[in-house]
Amino acid sequence: MHNHLRTFMLLAGLTALFVGIGYLIGGPTGMAIALAIGVAMNFFSYWNSDKIVLRMYGAREVDPGTTDPFLRNYVSDVFEMSDKAGMPRPKVYVMETEQPNAFATGRNPENAAVAATMGLLRMLDRREIRGVMAHELAHVKNHDTLTMTITATLAGAISSLANFALFFGGNDRERPGGIIGTIALMILAPMAAALVQMAISRGREYEADKGGAEISGDPQALASALQKIEAYAQGIVNVTAERNPATGQMFIINPLNGHGADNLFSTHPATANRVAALMKLTGRGAPPPAQPIVSGGRRAATAVPTTSAAPKRGPWNS
Repeated sequence: MHNHLRTFMLLAGLTALFVGIGYLIGGPTGMAIALAIGVAMNFFSYWNSDKIVLRMYGAREVDPGTTDPFLRNYVSDVFEMSDKAGMPRPKVYVMETEQPNAFATGRNPENAAVAATMGLLRMLDRREIRGVMAHELAHVKNHDTLTMTITATLAGAISSLANFALFFGGNDRERPGGIIGTIALMILAPMAAALVQMAISRGREYEADKGGAEISGDPQALASALQKIEAYAQGIVNVTAERNPATGQMFIINPLNGHGADNLFSTHPATANRVAALMKLTGRGAPPPAQPIVSGGRRAATAVPTTSAAPKRGPWNS
């Protein structure tokens, strides 16, 4: 019930912002047009936002019948953890990008999808990948995916409309707000849309970390994965995410270059705080702060709580 209420309030707030932009751009007529567009967008996003995001990132579906044993194990692990958690099996996707990351999408657990980048699958060991995908399954189980996909779609639309405000009569002094109002709109509207996302994103990530640790039964593996992902993601540009920053809050680690502190203006909690919370679940306490290892001018790795004492023989420890 709480998730449904939060989703409704979020959609109402973003729709009101969208309508307000329409009024500032075109007065009552612009407001009416924006309202109609906003209602249509909400309806369309509810049913299709997952498809939009997956298509945007060029994700392709994989299934247990794939001939690639690497991907077959990935799908098998997602399905095994879904069954263990008593959840419907989501569709499983991969994205052809080297930045290690992952996200979940879909309007409900019955119509959900999880996606990981090939960079993530190549970089992490099997336990760490299971930890990451368990985190994404927790988002699905908590019904977070509807909120993430729709807010990403609407926030992106608000930012685009605000950026084009000057082209819709920006020099018309009789328009509500005039040129000064237009400039303020271009600056403040995207910030307001982003704040709506940020306000709920960080708490949701902590809950998904906790839920993912319960699903995988291995909080240490997720803690290790988070530190590795952050270290490598900072040095690899995700072009699609940079072009569509509203979708950044969907990923397990911020895919955009530059990571803020754990404050009001951060879509993701600080990774060190997330790792500390996960390590408390193991009863071992937080590990020492990560120490970057510089290789070739790039921050290539960090000191992480190791996931296995056994030597790693391949991406899946097999």
